[in-house]
Amino acid sequence: MAQELKSINLVAPGFKGINTEDAPLAQDPSFAEVADNAVIDKRGRVAARKGLDVVTTTKTELGSEKIRAIKEYRDDAGNTKIFSTGNNKILSGETTLADETPGSYTISADEWKMVNFNDNIYFFQRAHEPLVYNNTSGSVVKLSTVSGAAGVASTMYGNEVLSAYGRLWTADFATDKSTVYWSDLLIGHDWSGGTSGSINISKVWPDGHDEIVALAAHNNLLIIFGKRSIVVYAGADAPATMALQDTVAGVGCVGRDTVQYTGTDVLFLSQTGLRSFGRTIQEKSMPITSLSSTITKDIIQLINEANEIYKSVYFPEENFYLITFSNQDMTYCFDTKGTLENGAYRVTRWPGTGFTAYERKDNGTLLIGGAHGLGNYSGYQDNGSSYPFKYFSPELSFGDPSKLKFLKKIRPTIVGGSGLDILFKWDYDFGSAYNAAFITLSSQATAEFGVDEFNIGQFSSGVLTSKQAINANGSGGTLSIGLETAINGGELSLQEINILALVGKTI
Repeated sequence: MAQELKSINLVAPGFKGINTEDAPLAQDPSFAEVADNAVIDKRGRVAARKGLDVVTTTKTELGSEKIRAIKEYRDDAGNTKIFSTGNNKILSGETTLADETPGSYTISADEWKMVNFNDNIYFFQRAHEPLVYNNTSGSVVKLSTVSGAAGVASTMYGNEVLSAYGRLWTADFATDKSTVYWSDLLIGHDWSGGTSGSINISKVWPDGHDEIVALAAHNNLLIIFGKRSIVVYAGADAPATMALQDTVAGVGCVGRDTVQYTGTDVLFLSQTGLRSFGRTIQEKSMPITSLSSTITKDIIQLINEANEIYKSVYFPEENFYLITFSNQDMTYCFDTKGTLENGAYRVTRWPGTGFTAYERKDNGTLLIGGAHGLGNYSGYQDNGSSYPFKYFSPELSFGDPSKLKFLKKIRPTIVGGSGLDILFKWDYDFGSAYNAAFITLSSQATAEFGVDEFNIGQFSSGVLTSKQAINANGSGGTLSIGLETAINGGELSLQEINILALVGKTI
């Protein structure tokens, strides 16, 4: 029978994020098998993500459709306006969505790319004439109707648009996947005069043939992302004389809207995972590492879904990059505060949120679009309702998977979660018939200053920390442990799990 009492402390369990790649018994217990609707907080703990605080109250123009793109317009005078797209319309506003679609203009899809340039906001989508808005005119109009417009022909109705180096750049046309056009200097409506121009890179693709998916600007470089390769031009501030600087074969970009700037680098989603442009250029002669190497197979499976729609955002206030696979309603949250030993970001999942578009406003607010209209990433409810939070450990062997373990107690340390019911689960030897036990966290009174009478008021000094012991049972060679709860208005993070077991004979 049992000869030894053994304890294992999971300090900040799951703080390295999800790992579905390594063999379960070879994993560091700091990884997680499941971390749903979670983030890695600033103290390195698995914590509940914030929720969706819906601000749209009137969404008649959106109907039953979803917001597919969001952009904050801003000009040098400080004027701002939120634009979004959905239901084959150009919409504006946050609380009330108003239709800004020009008269006699037909929209057949909602995959717009919007950029700010020289006090205007421009709207580009394949096979649609570009649109433009500024605060002076006060309305969205077709680009060809702007005074002085030139060269606004169907040949430049691109799906991608970039605002960089004093120009607009566009690419990815219905019948041309290798040409990049640029506008005249500081004139986004002139595509045939001045220093406007174009370049065809069909002879430059490193593998002989590719298709332009996205454009990016970084360190005076024009980065052209193909599906399977990358082409880089130097001297993009003078495009007529810019020169080919570099090419990368075998690594491309799966979607225009996966490209995000972090201030020092450019992130994008490739066919094999999340990558950094800077690291890709440095490592092109070596095996290229991925920022998502702990979930590579999961990412590849999602990418292989036909006609997938990708949406992403970099949110420096919370130090994360979100990538959403809209058709499968799956979002991955990559923590950008640092990397693991293998160079990957720590990652968690947000399944089933219904989020379909993002925009970081200049004031540091993250806007989220969906069937609800628009909302802020704030609070700990999704549109007034609770949402599930899950954590499960990898398989734990207590250092020796060959010996039998008899689980006696689970002692978690949980920060926050005032009054929550939490379901703890555990199982042995890679099973799925979990044992379970409920605990209810203590409630924390909210201080109300100015209303207490003498010694009646209750005041708390911070977020509540709960420590409770759970009696456990069962036996096996390895152990998996987890918890599930419904986040409903308060923050929650997992500080530690202490597991106590009797170690018996060799199995």
